[in-house]
Amino acid sequence: MLFSYKKYRIIIWTLIGLSIIISSLFFVMLSPVKQLPVYQPNMVESKLVDSSLRHIKRFHTVKDFRMLNQNNQLVTLADYENKIFIVDFFFTTCPTICPIMTDHMVHLQNRFLEDQQVKFLSFSVTPEIDTVEQLKSYSMEKGIIDDKWNLVTGDRKEIFELARKSFLVVKATHNPLEMVHTENFVLIDPEKRIRGFYDGTNQREISQLEKDIRILKKEYRKL
Repeated sequence: MLFSYKKYRIIIWTLIGLSIIISSLFFVMLSPVKQLPVYQPNMVESKLVDSSLRHIKRFHTVKDFRMLNQNNQLVTLADYENKIFIVDFFFTTCPTICPIMTDHMVHLQNRFLEDQQVKFLSFSVTPEIDTVEQLKSYSMEKGIIDDKWNLVTGDRKEIFELARKSFLVVKATHNPLEMVHTENFVLIDPEKRIRGFYDGTNQREISQLEKDIRILKKEYRKL
C-alpha cells in the first residue's frame, strides 16, 4: 500500500490542486458582480430636482452644456465622451464647505492622475464672480491639473438648470436666479447616467466614491 501511494502521489496531489483551482474559478464565476445603481429623478430628494422631472423613472441622462474653463477654453459634454467623471457645484469665495470639497476632489484627482478614463468637472454657482481669471488663480492655488479637471463658468441660468435638471444637486429658492448648492459629488458613467451621490465633505464617503469609481471602471473596462 505504501508503495502504491508513493507511485501515485504526484497524480493524486495534482488532481487535488486542479480541484481547488476549478472550485475557485466556479466560485468567482458564480459570484454576483457588484453594480452601482442608476439614479433617476424620482429616486432623489425632491427639493433637489426640478418639478418637471420628479416623476421620471427611466432613461435620465445629463444634458449637454457650453462653458468656459480656467484656461478660457470651451468645455462641453463631448469633452467627457466615454469617460467616468465626478461633478460638483461650488464657488471660489465659499468660506465653509467648498474648501473641504475641493481638497477631497484634489485627493481623488491625484488617486486617478494616470487614469485617462477618469475626469473631474466643477461648475461655479457664482459665475459673475468666478471669471476665467478667478478660476485660473483658484486652480493654481489648489493644485488642480488642467488635463484632469475643468472648473467652469458661464450663464447662471444654464448652470442652474444643469444643477436641477441634469445633476440633481441644487436647492431652489424664491429667486429664480439664485441657487443653494449642496456638498454632493455626483458620479457619472460613460453613458451620461448618474451612478452615485456622495457627501463631498465626508472622508468616509470619499473613500466609498473611490471604490465605486473602480467598480464602474470594471463595468466599462472595454472602453
